[in-house]
Amino acid sequence: MAVAFLAIASTATCAPLNPGYRGPEFEFYLKDLHAKVLILQQGVAEPARSVAKKLNIPIIELTPVTEAEAGIFTLTGAEVKSTATTEFAQPEDIALVLHTSGTTSRPKMVPLTHANLCTSARNIRIALDLTESDRCLNVMPLFHIHGLMGALLSSLSAGASVICTAGFEAPKFFDWCSESYPTWYSAVPTMHQAILARAEANRHIIAQSPIRLIRSSSAPLPPQIMRELEQVFNAPVIESYGMTEASHQMASNPLPPGIRKPGSVGMAAGPEIGIMDEIDNLLPSGEIGEVVIRGASVTAGYQNNPQANESAFTNGWFRTGDLGYLDTDGYLFLQGRIKEIINRGGEKISPREVDEVLLDYSAVEQVVTFAAPHVLLGEDVAAAVVLRDGASVTEQEIKEFAAARLADFKVPRVVLFLDEIPKGPTGKRQRIGLAEKLELTASDPNAPKAEYVASRTSIEAELVKIWSSVLGVEKVGIYDNFFQLGGDSILAAQIINRIRESMQFELSFIIFFEQPTVASMAVKIVQNQAETLESEEMLGLLAELESLTEEEAQRLINQM
Repeated sequence: MAVAFLAIASTATCAPLNPGYRGPEFEFYLKDLHAKVLILQQGVAEPARSVAKKLNIPIIELTPVTEAEAGIFTLTGAEVKSTATTEFAQPEDIALVLHTSGTTSRPKMVPLTHANLCTSARNIRIALDLTESDRCLNVMPLFHIHGLMGALLSSLSAGASVICTAGFEAPKFFDWCSESYPTWYSAVPTMHQAILARAEANRHIIAQSPIRLIRSSSAPLPPQIMRELEQVFNAPVIESYGMTEASHQMASNPLPPGIRKPGSVGMAAGPEIGIMDEIDNLLPSGEIGEVVIRGASVTAGYQNNPQANESAFTNGWFRTGDLGYLDTDGYLFLQGRIKEIINRGGEKISPREVDEVLLDYSAVEQVVTFAAPHVLLGEDVAAAVVLRDGASVTEQEIKEFAAARLADFKVPRVVLFLDEIPKGPTGKRQRIGLAEKLELTASDPNAPKAEYVASRTSIEAELVKIWSSVLGVEKVGIYDNFFQLGGDSILAAQIINRIRESMQFELSFIIFFEQPTVASMAVKIVQNQAETLESEEMLGLLAELESLTEEEAQRLINQM
């Protein structure tokens, strides 16, 4: 793939496709590209062969010569009619066409010229101080800008070597290291985490490894992962910021002795970077806005998409769709994709901030925070969590941990435990559309409840009355969840005030995460009253609650 890309791009336009696509996807991309020929290796991406035949696109068979040096192959197939010249490409010619992910809309075509690619390759080489003696272990796919630019072309720009794997496989990573002695590798955070999970069993390989740096790009790297990588490999972790429209790299943290700031994607390392508000003003350092770029590595525009170009370019600046700010030293801190920001009843929440808090919980190995639908609030906060091997924790414990470290409205209302978080073809976690993929439906306070249970004690009756009035919900059951009824920090404060007035009891905000139902909140109030009165009889009765049935326990509470 590496050699084929270089060969094709030298005289034509190359458009590498993910071999894992299904037939309908190949049909979309081949039609959208107006492909003149399809090059296939036997046994790889066979659905594309059928689609090409259906569309009358000539097929050239690529056959590796396994006994020869790496990258040697033969090409066989039908004659291809072409009016192209046999001259090598010029700087302004389009070398590469890639599609955007198309998570929320039709994928857009990004044409990149030879000048774009060579500029970006040089920027990465300079940022990483690559030399001829370097050897990159490439675990990123070569149908993605990260693998093509971050590993392949940056290395060739320095006259360095590249180890081209068939794709990332965590169990094989340390075997590759012991066989090939790479001096660096570049990957996305999920891959780094998978490598760390196997590091302890491979310390003897790490001790002999010549790795001098580790690069991370294409997705935010949690500071916890950065620290652990540096400790395990005894090498600096360089977080970079890239995207297809910029021919990959836009910013990068510097190598030592330069300062690496955890949580930052570094300083401009290629294109010029600015922060722009919604009315096209460039903002000073410290102010949050949309990240914009301009420079020689940035695409001139999407292909055949004037509407997208009109919204993407402003006064020569390309709008990245990312939210962030520049500090006084020029380091860029990202807050997340603008489309990924959770809008919870007007409160804007950065999923990255919640991710980083939950990753501090010892039992949590991976987490992705995302927007879940809510009828009243529009969106609510949800988190998908993968636990460490052998770890055990409840949803409530995670919520309480978050509630002690985050503002109320940022605490996940739903925590899902998964064996694996859904990822895209390049290993990036996908926040957009995750609620739908995990089949989370909108919380609707007016929808009929599966099991409505009325109040059974005077305390429960008073709480139901207060909740109903404040939340504007006519029928509140004692087991209904406060947040699923549309509760938020403002409404919680109103309930606290009403309880203080009518019941002479002081609640804290944390109780809405510990006791989110009327039933459990009533027990909490009774327990507090019992402790306040220091009545042995009442304390004794409370002690019996754990061993009684719900009906018996409620009868005792009534007596109190």
